[in-house]
Amino acid sequence: MYIDLIVLLILLILVVIFFKRFSSFVFFVAIVDIFLRIVTFVKDNIGLKDVSDVIGKYLPESVFAIIDKYTSDIDLLNIILKWFFVGIMGVFLSYIIKIFMKKRKI
Repeated sequence: MYIDLIVLLILLILVVIFFKRFSSFVFFVAIVDIFLRIVTFVKDNIGLKDVSDVIGKYLPESVFAIIDKYTSDIDLLNIILKWFFVGIMGVFLSYIIKIFMKKRKI
């Protein structure tokens, strides 16, 4: 089922339409990936089988998992999307470092 991909794309489009800045896009992608990884950690360590099953059924593990799920048959597209995502995360890291340096009071 394509519901996770459709929801992610709709949310990405809304972020681009409303915020109109590349940094907003980068922060949104990073927030989604961090959220999915935290939920996956909770799923793996919660101890409640019913909750773990629901989380495992409806939420992917990360953005990489979404990329793999829908482009595993097309190797070149899979590699390009993964490198694009790594680039976005690199930009996110640079934004976070820049914000950290500005907030520094030393």
